[in-house]
Amino acid sequence: MGRCHVVDAFPAFLELWPTIRHKSIDGQIDAWAGSYMARWPELLAKQQSCYAEDGEDWRQVAREIVFPHLAERLAGMEEAHGNLATLIEPVYARAQRVLGFDSDLAAVIYAGIGCGAGWVTTYKEMPAILFGLENAAEEGWTGHQVLTGLAAHEIGHVAHHHWRRQQGLSNGSGPWWRLYSEGLAQRCEHRILDKESWHMAHQVEGWQDWCQANEAWLAAEYLRAVDAGDSLRPFFGSWYDIRGWKQTGYYLGHRAIRQLEISMDLRQIALLDKVEPLMRQEMERLAAAGS
Repeated sequence: MGRCHVVDAFPAFLELWPTIRHKSIDGQIDAWAGSYMARWPELLAKQQSCYAEDGEDWRQVAREIVFPHLAERLAGMEEAHGNLATLIEPVYARAQRVLGFDSDLAAVIYAGIGCGAGWVTTYKEMPAILFGLENAAEEGWTGHQVLTGLAAHEIGHVAHHHWRRQQGLSNGSGPWWRLYSEGLAQRCEHRILDKESWHMAHQVEGWQDWCQANEAWLAAEYLRAVDAGDSLRPFFGSWYDIRGWKQTGYYLGHRAIRQLEISMDLRQIALLDKVEPLMRQEMERLAAAGS
């Protein structure tokens, strides 16, 4: 069984924060990058790249969205840190048993600039999940239950990438790959935890019921957005919504994966080559059901 290597960068931020909390926002950002993140240059570079790839200025996002709220979110970040530090290793061990894969993992816990409460990449040349505590606190994802769901979801991505890498298959990109990969990770979350946990809708009353009642419209809207070349942030981004409801793309993706499971097992779905026609077909089927 693969080992989970925890890289806990948050205590260093807690040491720094009292010395910078009364500085200007720009001063705080300079200290965050120059004093704190300088100890983890690969982690800093990945966060900067996450914005550069979308044509955004990481400093502007940090200045306008993240750092103005750090003081009020610090208690939530501390709670999330304590829970993640204790749950990530047992959840990863359980996930490997349930899903049937074996891989080392780096789990990096840090205070960042809004790239995500959990996102999968590589770190120190191994598969990695980066847990951004600032985003976890912003979403209210600080308790043990919701963070267990978040961890299981991200581990689902790790398993997906592992299976494809074993078969010499690359990961895809674009709107249909996004729907497919997030749906698969969500299904993995439910399999790992043996329940429909839906971590992204934690404490959002009525979320699943609304998605189910409006799934035909959601599927049609996803098709429209893809064909028009519109941003998919309303479906997946934590800072965006669609008709007041966030993260509905995860529901749609999971719905498609469950349909594919009628004729394939999870690993077969994970190794699909031509994703777009299958996912488009599932969205068209859902959309037609409402007409």
